[in-house]
Amino acid sequence: MTEHRIGTREEWLAARLKLLEEEKALTRRSDRIAQQRQELPWVVIDKPYRFETENGNVSLADLFQGRTQLLVYHFMFGPDYTAGCPACSAIADGFNGFAVHLANHDVMLWAISRAPFGKLKEYKQRMGWTFPWASSHGGEFNFDFNASFTEEQQREQGIEYNFRREPALQLSDAGPDMSREMPEGPASGAAMTGTDVATYTRERPGMSAFVIEDGVVYHTYSTYARGLDALWGAYQWLDRAPKGRNEDGMWWRRHNEYERRAG
Repeated sequence: MTEHRIGTREEWLAARLKLLEEEKALTRRSDRIAQQRQELPWVVIDKPYRFETENGNVSLADLFQGRTQLLVYHFMFGPDYTAGCPACSAIADGFNGFAVHLANHDVMLWAISRAPFGKLKEYKQRMGWTFPWASSHGGEFNFDFNASFTEEQQREQGIEYNFRREPALQLSDAGPDMSREMPEGPASGAAMTGTDVATYTRERPGMSAFVIEDGVVYHTYSTYARGLDALWGAYQWLDRAPKGRNEDGMWWRRHNEYERRAG
């Protein structure tokens, strides 16, 4: 027996129209925030970052592939991982569909991880993905954009993630909550990537945006943690479902790891 309020069609419509005004206000505010993102100052990239890709060793400028804009998803796949982060994998499941549209609208979308390119290529094939994915293995790119951290930072200094400093990780820690109020998240993620919590959480999710003008590359924007929610397509659908996100722990799996349901 449901405990949710039951009403007539007329009551539903009145409530829906009231909600519509709130949704419109949110949309207008979202438009204003998007404009503020675009008005952030640009920062010149002066490091000669290099990446391994399907086309060999390339520069950051090469990743634009003739476009003027570049969006990078910092995919959690460290050198010691045996598989990609399951949360990042769920987000990346949406990339195939819209990467081609972005590429035809002057925007290249790439995932970048620290694992060696061979590992990324094998996992990409396993997941059936076609979007571009580059390895920054051995370089400073992920570190410089606060998506990867050294063991020294993690154990002694504390890390700077999502524009705030986390305390140093103690050996007894279960690990930080990187996205939602799910205390078991790091432990589950570590188990699903073949690592321990410390190794797993030295990589973090994020996205960064870049632009190139007259051969000069600029960093324009980055976001992390819950700032990635809007890029996780499944959550946008769940927010419109009758029971919402309805989360009780880390429920997601890689798309080929769910048990098949009859019917």
